[in-house]
Amino acid sequence: MPFQFLSVTRALQGVAAAAVAVALSGCTQQLSVENADVPSWEATALPTAGAAVAEGAGKILNAEPVSNIVTVPEGDYTLVLACDGGGKAFLTARMEERELIDFGAACNGARESIKVLIPQSGPVEFTASSVDAPLLYAYQLVPRP
Repeated sequence: MPFQFLSVTRALQGVAAAAVAVALSGCTQQLSVENADVPSWEATALPTAGAAVAEGAGKILNAEPVSNIVTVPEGDYTLVLACDGGGKAFLTARMEERELIDFGAACNGARESIKVLIPQSGPVEFTASSVDAPLLYAYQLVPRP
C-alpha cells in the first residue's frame, strides 16, 4: 500500500508543476513605461505612414497632458492613436478655439482611428492625456485617399 500512495503523491506533484507552468506561460510581461524606448515602441505600435502630416509619441508619466502644435493643410484625414501600459489614453485636436476631435484608445496595444476634417490650413494643437499614467502614446495624422 505505501508504494501506491507514494506513486499517487508523485503523480499529483507532477500535475501541479505542469499546471503552474501552464499558468505562468499565459502571463504577459508588463511593459515598463518609465524605461521604454519610445521610438522603438512607436515603430511597432503604428503603421508606417510616410505621408503623415502630423505625428507624435511619448510617455505620460504623471497624468499631465502633453501637447504639440503642427501646421496642417486643409483636408480630410485619418487620425490613428495607439497606447500601451494600461488604462486609456485620450487625444484631442484643436484649431484655434474649435475642438476638431476628442477620442480615446485602450492601452493594451490596440490602435484606434477616427476621421478628421481640417477645415482650413493652419496650426493644430494635439494634446495627449490620461488619468491612467504611466503609459506610452503615439499618433499619426494621414491624408485619406
